[in-house]
Amino acid sequence: MEWVRPNSGPLELRQDLSQCRQDAWREAQWRSFLYRPFYTTVVDRFGRRFVVPYSPFGDPFGDSLIEESRLTDFCMRSKGYALAPIEPKE
Repeated sequence: MEWVRPNSGPLELRQDLSQCRQDAWREAQWRSFLYRPFYTTVVDRFGRRFVVPYSPFGDPFGDSLIEESRLTDFCMRSKGYALAPIEPKE
């Protein structure tokens, strides 16, 4: 898969993708630092609750790498890009 947009060249794609990745990284780091609690409550299969240090298992947005990927995707789509399959070279 590759990002494509009508009437844009490879230089513009590289610049837009680089900017989106930088912005996404910055936002993901900011969110993970400010909005992440230091602990989470987990319920085991027997219904017992206990407190554990924060982990990605307690919050679907807790993994900054996945959040960064989502934000990069959103940024590129907002600039008019779409993901398209790469044509196989013969």
